[in-house]
Amino acid sequence: MSRIEARLAELGSPLPELAKPVAAYVPAVVTGNLVFTSGQLPFVSGSLPETGKLGATVSPEDGKAYARQCALNALAAVKSVIGDLDRVTRIVKVVGFVASTPDFSGQPGVINGASEFLGEVFGDAGAHARSAVGVPVLPLDSPVELELIVEFK
Repeated sequence: MSRIEARLAELGSPLPELAKPVAAYVPAVVTGNLVFTSGQLPFVSGSLPETGKLGATVSPEDGKAYARQCALNALAAVKSVIGDLDRVTRIVKVVGFVASTPDFSGQPGVINGASEFLGEVFGDAGAHARSAVGVPVLPLDSPVELELIVEFK
């Protein structure tokens, strides 16, 4: 088991199986020394734990937990193309999408679920640039979606 996968297990978040794409794309692509993930939904064992929007049916606390799950799923996508998460040298950027009502403005707090988790896993290498964007709807009515750009050696 890699050092990063051991850390994930220690945090109570073992690396899940790679989520199957829900349309015509691949989970991650490598170019040079960067991995770009496709948008990752908060799948747990192949299904969404909840659907809906922040500011309506989904609580900010649950949204934050879903962002964390998205980050975990994104790490599975990264591993699928580089083979070992110990090769990660930096989380470069996180792009988070939050399905939300027009009056909900807590997108940054929701995406903190992913950002804080990546910091717990990678330490200083987990500090990253980020966007947190509110959108009217996401695929499969997911409350959160996340993309990563990761540097590796």
